[in-house]
Amino acid sequence: MTHQMAQQHYTGPAPAPVIGKPLKVGSGFTGLGFRHSQFFGTMDPIIMVDHYTMTESTFGAHPHAGISAVSVLFEDTEGQFNNRDSLGNDFDIQAGDLYWLNAGRGAIHDEAPRDGARIHGLQIFVNLPARLKYDAPSSLHVKREDMPTLRGKGYRVRLVLGESNGAASAARSVWPVTILDGYADHSSVFEHPIQAGFNAWIYAVEGDIEYQVHGERFRLRKGESSTIAKADGAVVAVRGTSASRSHFAMLCGEAINETFVQQGPFAMSTQRDIDAVVARYQAGDLGQLG
Repeated sequence: MTHQMAQQHYTGPAPAPVIGKPLKVGSGFTGLGFRHSQFFGTMDPIIMVDHYTMTESTFGAHPHAGISAVSVLFEDTEGQFNNRDSLGNDFDIQAGDLYWLNAGRGAIHDEAPRDGARIHGLQIFVNLPARLKYDAPSSLHVKREDMPTLRGKGYRVRLVLGESNGAASAARSVWPVTILDGYADHSSVFEHPIQAGFNAWIYAVEGDIEYQVHGERFRLRKGESSTIAKADGAVVAVRGTSASRSHFAMLCGEAINETFVQQGPFAMSTQRDIDAVVARYQAGDLGQLG
């Protein structure tokens, strides 16, 4: 399916909550899906997020171009997630890890649970600006033990990637993105300053959460998400709504503000560029798994 995305601008502080679309592929993949078209352009630079559980090989080897395909595994993942791509990588990622495949001009990718594994996490497509869409592909693997953890009253938040509250991950992605994976109860005072020029996407993974930004308070129930656009360096405060800790995720990325065309795993500047990528893929020019 092809989607033409023209950047739109939402004028309010936050769109209404978006409920994830149920996903089921084969017998080993279920989840909730969120797409940029649901958020009036305010998800930029994120194109899509799937919150999923995966127990068996589902998609097989598949192409990407013009985007970064990012896997974030939650800490309750059981077993290993085998990752292979046309860059020559073939290794397992573990519970809590991040793997960022910057596809650039094109790459082939495959991820599959090892026998008996239960993979729980987020699959994220991050758009690339036109000037980076034809760069050589690259990859980034960040292990759980190398991620800072932010702790305070009522909260524990993993800084999977990026910067928050004076902490920063050692790893740097090809496009500026901060990824937070956190737990907060009703007493939480967790705050994250959104960088100028960034948009934010916030999601209630398990349990309900409330967040406050620009003096207004919003609520998300389990499976709902929303965006914060034109934050201008605002601070977003997150807390759970009960004494038990709620699980949330927040993605903050520098807005690209460019139109693009998406066709499945490809996102390029024009339909002509999409057609060229498809032709290169069919000719075997995006590489192959080792």
